[in-house]
Order: sequence, then C-alpha cells, then structure tokens
Amino acid sequence: MLRRDFIKLSAGLGAGLGAATLAPISSARAQTKAVFKAADVQPVGYPTVAAVESMGKKLAEATQGRLSIQTYPSAQLGAEKETIEQTQIGAIQMLRVSAGAVGPIVDEINVVNMPFLFKNIAQSWKMMDGEVGQELLDKITASPNANLVGLCWMDSGARSFYNTKHPIKSIADVHGLKLRVIGNPIFIDMVNALGGNGIAMGYDQVFSSLQTGVIDGAENNPPSYVFSNHYTAAKYYSLTEHLIIPEILCFSKRSWTALSADDQALIKKFAREAQLEERELWKKYETTAMEKAKAAGCQIVEIADKKPFQDAVKPVWDKYGPKYQAMIQRIQAL
Repeated sequence: MLRRDFIKLSAGLGAGLGAATLAPISSARAQTKAVFKAADVQPVGYPTVAAVESMGKKLAEATQGRLSIQTYPSAQLGAEKETIEQTQIGAIQMLRVSAGAVGPIVDEINVVNMPFLFKNIAQSWKMMDGEVGQELLDKITASPNANLVGLCWMDSGARSFYNTKHPIKSIADVHGLKLRVIGNPIFIDMVNALGGNGIAMGYDQVFSSLQTGVIDGAENNPPSYVFSNHYTAAKYYSLTEHLIIPEILCFSKRSWTALSADDQALIKKFAREAQLEERELWKKYETTAMEKAKAAGCQIVEIADKKPFQDAVKPVWDKYGPKYQAMIQRIQAL
C-alpha cells in the first residue's frame, strides 16, 4: 500500500470514530456513525467473506444504518501481514486472518498451530465453540502488543500439501520440495522435519511463485487451493491434513474503544452468529472446490496412514509443545 493511501485510511478513521473522544462518552458514543472496513485476502464468495458480509447486513439493520461493514476481499487492502498492521493502528477496523499469522503476535494462539493437534474437524469446532475457544480469543484481546480484539473463530478445514512436481504419497515424496508456509516458525520447522524446505511467503505471492518455480508447492485447504487458482499450477494435492488451523475475525482495539458498550455487545453477538454461519458455508464450498479440482484433472491423493507424518513432526512438538502443554491437554480431551 502506498503511503498516501495509508494516510487516507487513517484520516478516514479519525473522521468516523475518533470524533467520539471529543465529547462526553454518554452522548458522543451513542451517536457514533461508522462504516467499518473489513479486510480478507480471499475472493468474493469465499465463506469467510460471505459470513462477514452477512454480519454487516445484520449490523446495519439493527442500528438503522448507523453502523455498517464494507468488505474488501481479494487482498484489496494488502496481504495478511500488511492488513494486520493496519488493523492494529485502526486504519482497518475488521480483519479475517489465519491463526497461523496471529501466533507470532499472541504466542498463546500458537497452540492451535501445532501439527496434528486436532483429531478431526469436529474436535476443532468444539474448541471454537467452548470455553477454550473463548479463552484464546480473550488472550488476543488482553495482549498489550496485539492491539486487536478477538471476535470469533471461523472454520477453514484441514490443510494438505500440493505441488507441481509429483504426488506426495509418503514422507519420502516431501524430501527436497520447496513448500510455502505462513510466516510462523512452527510451520517452517514442520516442513523441514518432514524433509522439505519450508519457505515463509505472503499468500498473495503463492500463485505467481508456483508458476515461476520459486516454490514447488504449498499447503492449504481445498477452497484456498482451488479458488485462488493454485490448482491450475500445482496439479498434485495430497490429503495429509497435517494442520487444522482456524481463522480468527479480529477488530481493531483502537477502533473498538471508541464504541459504546452496547455497540460492542451487538458486534460480538453478530460475530458469534457469523462463526456458525461460516461453518455451514464452508462445508458446501469445500465440496465444490474438490469437485472442481478433480474436473480439472488434478490428482487427489488419499493418505491412508498418516502416522509416519505424525511421527516425523515429533521434533516440532518437542520444541514448542511443552509451553502449551496444559492447553493442549484440554483441547485433546474435547
């Protein structure tokens, strides 16, 4: 993003929400009118984007247009790293971001970034919907460095490897592959433990890097693989399902503090509804993605025995697991 555009965004925030600090809280906050910018790197129609759009309609209706949400999908406001930074200073108000990208900012979130943590998707839902999920969201909100408010979780299925070279049927097939991961040390170490070469890279750079051979592959869920067109460059998708990483919908803490308690409660209510709506949208979207990949001739490889992969990432667990042990036990007991 150019500096002048960034300044315009910041100025827009001041005009919309900053004015609330110039008058007594009881009157000014009650009259606050704002359009919240909501950023997402995924395209229009993607479940996370659609869920936030639905949330915006509910918010506008409930406040008679006083509060509304303008979505900016397809990385219009920048890649994940840039949009996180803009949300932290209040230039963007809402952000859907992977827990993988939040982990380096709020260390406690890294517990859900451990490979093969969840037994299945249903277990991850239990985490999101229960006490553990709320505690982790509260960790984001309480973090003095994050400057974010954790609103809700969103499903993003299981992540698997895809590449341009050959099908991955065993760990031996990972050896030497340059594989893109989210910029989190846990993921880099995970790929390296499997024999590959983990490369941290922004999501917006993956497609061109696959095309030019800068990377051999990446790892992600089926909708991201297909609807960001990665499947047109990398024809081999192997269902390792090594990570089940939830998405997080965050609000800028700087913008949040300018809202009344009633408005905050309303946003949290609709965010919780968005969490469940997105999950239903995800199921359909994932099925459509797999069908599209198969129709395009992609080779979808089932991994019948994942234990060799689980055993191979033991060094990652030995390195990071001990400090998250209490929370890991609570999650695995769900």
